[in-house]
Amino acid sequence: MTIDITMPALSPTMTEGAVAKWHKKEGDAVKSGDVIAEIETDKATVEVEASDDGVMGKIVVPEGTKGVKVNDLIAVLLEEGESADSIKGGAKPAPKAPPAAAAPAPAAAPQPQAAATAPAPPAPPQANGGGDRIFASPLARRMAEKAGIDLTSLKGSGPHGRIVKSDIDAARGQAPAAAAPSQAVAPQAKAPPPAPTAGLPSFTEVPHTTMRKVIAQRLVQSKREAPHFYLTMDCQIDKLLALRKELNSRPSAEGPHGYKLSVNDFVLRAVALAMKKVPAANASWTETAVRIFHGVDVSVAVAIPNGLITPVIRGAEGKGLAEISHEMKALAEKARAGKLTPEEYQGGTVSVSNLGMYGVRDFAAVINPPQGCILAVGAGEPRPVVKDGAIAIATVMSCTLSVDHRVVDGAVGAEFLGAFKQLIEDPMTMLL
Repeated sequence: MTIDITMPALSPTMTEGAVAKWHKKEGDAVKSGDVIAEIETDKATVEVEASDDGVMGKIVVPEGTKGVKVNDLIAVLLEEGESADSIKGGAKPAPKAPPAAAAPAPAAAPQPQAAATAPAPPAPPQANGGGDRIFASPLARRMAEKAGIDLTSLKGSGPHGRIVKSDIDAARGQAPAAAAPSQAVAPQAKAPPPAPTAGLPSFTEVPHTTMRKVIAQRLVQSKREAPHFYLTMDCQIDKLLALRKELNSRPSAEGPHGYKLSVNDFVLRAVALAMKKVPAANASWTETAVRIFHGVDVSVAVAIPNGLITPVIRGAEGKGLAEISHEMKALAEKARAGKLTPEEYQGGTVSVSNLGMYGVRDFAAVINPPQGCILAVGAGEPRPVVKDGAIAIATVMSCTLSVDHRVVDGAVGAEFLGAFKQLIEDPMTMLL
């Protein structure tokens, strides 16, 4: 019996993806656990593994195809003894998303496209045990044998009643959390090319990637739904810079200069500790309650080609500077290579965006929903300050907290910034 391979939902916000690369070609043998494809999601490029043994019978969606909706058919796997003739009628390709135009001419409203023909629905699931053969994936068989589960007692939820991993999980009472449902996307019409306009400079259109479209949607959602307000404090970081220099000069298990702490590592540590001191700021909004988190998972904005992603330092309040530094470097490297797993960028209770390395003095960041706060960190620079009634020069770093007023009031936001400033200006307290 043929096995349909569909576009997986690899993140809660994913509604469509792109087939970046096939690792198997038609006729290749496939083993459970083999990497068969790379899928570009709204966050990263993710390797997809086969859950069944078989032979790649038909590749429905070729490499480079974008705008493939979640659950659309992308390939067909043949089981042992089957041939390509087993693919009834030939699989229908998933519809391709229309290319977006960056600057359409103000013409009449475009007509909607005709609806694409949907693939024939699979046969309804049937209970196993009624015939001589039990249809189950190899992974499901191994899991059932290990758990002592009789496959004949199960009703498969896979294609044509096939028993799959989730059925075994459910039988063991360990059903995985359901993926967030994909949002319906209305069909779009192909926008006409921009009409020539006198005096208009030449330009190049860069089609929207899935990531860029999702970033746009979430930022619009954030500014529309979350009532932002902003609080700024200046932090003197001369003591922090001196402590950083001292720690980085010390030998460690990794060599004579093992530590390579950055200012951002101190910022992340200070944010985590300040959130523990002011837990009311470590919160998010839901329609029924304000959710106050017990742990501090810090999302860190990382610039990647054509977008932005926020890998998460989980349990940051319980990690020291060296651990935060090593973990952040590893996550940033994976982010730029497009190799982050969903578990490494989903979630987070508060965000940090640092543009100080670009020389930006101060800025206000957009809240990363559903979080309640994001801290924007500017560059440390020499500025005149008043000390003991006299003008002196200090290295000052401006930090701006963007706050969702539904979740955090002004006094709570100010209390958090005050706790953060105290830690940054007396960095030895972060080592206690």
